[in-house]
Amino acid sequence: MRSNKVNAAAGLVGAVVLGLSWAVPAAAAADGTAPQEAARAVRFCGVDRTTGLGVSAGTDVSCGAALGVAAAYTRVWQRAGGAPVDVHTDGATWACRERRGDPDPYQECLDVNDGGRRVLLTS
Repeated sequence: MRSNKVNAAAGLVGAVVLGLSWAVPAAAAADGTAPQEAARAVRFCGVDRTTGLGVSAGTDVSCGAALGVAAAYTRVWQRAGGAPVDVHTDGATWACRERRGDPDPYQECLDVNDGGRRVLLTS
């Protein structure tokens, strides 16, 4: 009888913890926007030919420019050994680096003259 009470109590605690984890909102992105807002701020542009990673861009970056940034970055990214890299394409300089994702990391490039313009590479 006691083991049934212990099992029931453990199950109840687990259900409460699980329920609370769904109720806690996800952390805000680095720029203060909620993850859902940040996700809506980009659109899928295609796949990088070298790495096969998906390329997405903010609405203020053309898909052609985003694919160009991704191509420039993937040419030098492996040699950088994980360090941030600046790439130059179409007259703009982009600061690129790996970011922590949930669950997987992703690559992000920001226009150094306009940090709101961004390109993402994801698996």
